Amino acid sequence: MRFRLRYLQHDLELNEGTFAVGRNASCQLSLDDPLVSRRHAIFELQGGAVTIEDLNSRNGVIVNGHRIEAKVSLNVGDRILIGSQELTLLAARDGAANVTGGGGVGKMTLPKMKVSTPSSGFPHISSVDSDPEPSMVRRADQFKLLSGVAEKALAMGKAGEAERLLASALADVIESTRAGRPLPPMLVDQAAKFSAKLATATGKGGWADYVIELYAAQKRPCPAHVIDELYNAMRKVTAVDLNRLRGYVAMLRQSLPRYGPAERFLFQRLEGLERLAALR
Repeated sequence: MRFRLRYLQHDLELNEGTFAVGRNASCQLSLDDPLVSRRHAIFELQGGAVTIEDLNSRNGVIVNGHRIEAKVSLNVGDRILIGSQELTLLAARDGAANVTGGGGVGKMTLPKMKVSTPSSGFPHISSVDSDPEPSMVRRADQFKLLSGVAEKALAMGKAGEAERLLASALADVIESTRAGRPLPPMLVDQAAKFSAKLATATGKGGWADYVIELYAAQKRPCPAHVIDELYNAMRKVTAVDLNRLRGYVAMLRQSLPRYGPAERFLFQRLEGLERLAALR
């Protein structure tokens, strides 16, 4: 039996062999998404069967709403969530043109998510690789402008549009965090606010994981409005990285003696969030 993967408007015809998915340009399927690891997952088609395996990615692989722990077999119609990107396994159409040569899916880099709206006065947000040393203060101002458009999209129920608008900007923030570069607190809080909103609107737990990773790197509790949104998201997301959340809470607990009343209250709410996540 032959298969294809559906992603947005792209159909990938699958041949025998393996191929990798991730943000790295060396992957056969390259996705520009801040929740996708550089080498995130690997598909394999062998003997008429398709499997997928998580390559120890930060945010895992979700198949039909469940995070996988090992290599699993896929069936036609299965929905695979890698970062915030959803792919669907379909049977190949008769006579469908093959997008690759033999020996597996060839390299395919899908279009980078970029936003450029010069006519409306909004800034251009490029991918991380094209701007390796951005001014973080300037980027905070840009993010504030762009997030206004995303806020309107979310209010209209257009979660996918808001996600596309913010993808590159959120990627900039998390990559800077992972590189250890200092970030303005306002930028961190803006990125966290919209990541939490995206988690609620899309049901994708990876956006909640993004928030936890961001504040764990800052070594401080999330502000109250972000925690409020995380509580909303926790009731809707398909899966979250509980170990990451527990590690964050444990790290904050070590600093508890130095906290004032306000920070202690935030910590208690994060403990409650951890308990809520554990019940899912």
